Amino acid sequence: MKTIFRASLLSALVGIAGLAAASTSMAADVKWPTRPVQVVVIANPGGDTDFNARTMAKYFNQITGKSMVVTNIAGGGGTLAAEQVKGAAADGNTILFTHPGQLIVNEVAGLTEDSYEIFDVACIAGVDKSTVFVASKQSGVTSMQDLIAKSKAEPGSITYGTEMGSFSHVQGLMLEKLTDTKLKMVDGGTVSDRVVGMLGGRLDLGAITYGSVQDYVSGGQMVALGQPNEERNPLLGEVPTLKEQGLDITMDKPYVVAFPKGTDPAIVKKMADVMKQITEIPEYAEELKKFKQPVAYYGTEEAKAILAKTREDFMQFKDELRQAKN
Repeated sequence: MKTIFRASLLSALVGIAGLAAASTSMAADVKWPTRPVQVVVIANPGGDTDFNARTMAKYFNQITGKSMVVTNIAGGGGTLAAEQVKGAAADGNTILFTHPGQLIVNEVAGLTEDSYEIFDVACIAGVDKSTVFVASKQSGVTSMQDLIAKSKAEPGSITYGTEMGSFSHVQGLMLEKLTDTKLKMVDGGTVSDRVVGMLGGRLDLGAITYGSVQDYVSGGQMVALGQPNEERNPLLGEVPTLKEQGLDITMDKPYVVAFPKGTDPAIVKKMADVMKQITEIPEYAEELKKFKQPVAYYGTEEAKAILAKTREDFMQFKDELRQAKN
């Protein structure tokens, strides 16, 4: 029986290797890009998603000799941008730059019936590992253990600022579930709005990119409780992971590059290859440090697996997200 299994496994691996080689050959042969490529970003200019898209576009031009034209289409939780790309010609000249907040949260929350599977996913171009759970000084919360103790003693006494039905909302729901606590979820608006709300004492807690609160943590107006990463992001200084504090919580936000369904697989593969080359450029890594972000990359099949697992993890919060959206 073991001999049959090994033979089958070897045959499968040979088959996969052959497919990979054929795919690489196809990508090398395809004539793409032949003109400027439009990348549609689901967020307004200036934020982390836009920054990652524009940095990708800069080095895409350096590698391919063709430009990437960044178009920002915010609104509808990212559905407006997704609809534009979904309806575009599948000729490789229109790309969606997005993240699970649009691709998966909207599906789970019932905002759209579409899922990431309506696109041809090329790769994960980067992963935001800069988020920290941070508490305001006025909240009196000084550590993650303190937060858990206060929340259990008085359920709902800690106000968590979020954008209801968004990725940060899922982060709060995950924290509740894995700590067996109850937070008071409040729609605090955008990241900048939530920072102001915490400084003013209206919000106690948030999951916010470290770069947006670093000065306030250094100044004592806020306390960084922990980063929800598998391992410490060294760009966040001495902020411990939640896992170091006994909480098995990781909440990465990957940036996804996808094409309209039906795009030539050779083009999809070539885009994935170009992005991998971009991540190997030292100057690219230096630029990402502006947003406290290390270099990360996942190819097509790995990206699909990550998105499938993310959807599975998020689906447990379907009822809460759908209630928040209504």
